[in-house]
Amino acid sequence: MNGTLNKVMLIGYLGDDIKMHYFEGGNCIGRFQLATNEVYINKTTNEKITSTEWHSLVVRNKAAEICEKYLSKGDKIYVEGRIKSRQWQAEDGSTKYTTEIQVTEFTFLNTKKDTENQKQIQTPEPAKNTNFDTVNNDLPINDLPF
Repeated sequence: MNGTLNKVMLIGYLGDDIKMHYFEGGNCIGRFQLATNEVYINKTTNEKITSTEWHSLVVRNKAAEICEKYLSKGDKIYVEGRIKSRQWQAEDGSTKYTTEIQVTEFTFLNTKKDTENQKQIQTPEPAKNTNFDTVNNDLPINDLPF
């Protein structure tokens, strides 16, 4: 294979709400932490171990605004992107480094806002008619197919 590949695919849970940063000219970025878990059994103790890895994600412009609008802490999301390392000078003069996932595609898997909306949609209770007999308390006798 010629060339290189820098591609990341993650499914995880947001560790906090999206933090937005706006720039002159109308551009913006959103930053958030994504947690992925690995679960395994310790063979010597037979104990279930969960190991959590935290990933720093960055989304840009319209994608950032969509994420801010629909995502919140605890939501599950699928992301694709690339790994990007950067450095900067801190106020104390030290050099700081970070590695981030630059998100290029995403899919919301489940959001708290969706769950809340589904809870608000209430199914109407079936009408109770006591003026005639029923079979098994389900269908009125007049509605039986025979």
